[in-house]
Amino acid sequence: MDVSFSFLTRITHTAREDVWPAWSPDGSRIAFVSNRDFNSEIYVANADGSAQTRLTENPASDRAPAWSPDGTRIAFESYLDGKSEVYVVNSDGSGLTRLTKSPAR
Repeated sequence: MDVSFSFLTRITHTAREDVWPAWSPDGSRIAFVSNRDFNSEIYVANADGSAQTRLTENPASDRAPAWSPDGTRIAFESYLDGKSEVYVVNSDGSGLTRLTKSPAR
């Protein structure tokens, strides 16, 4: 069987790791995790890879982005407060809010 991947298009071009892609509900944008600054942060870009924008900028590891059904917010996991918590941020990077509070260990 000949398997072709000619339908694939690379949309990021960094020397570091870009992972955890999540398409916006309308398919026009993609959220992903990049460690291009040596720390995992949440980014968004247009579907063709243009207009890449970092949404989070903190010393914690941010990961697993997921879009809200209306495409206006992105939920993700972060260790910003020292424990794994769920946060949400507007798709323009504003309005960071913690949604969960893990019990003290």
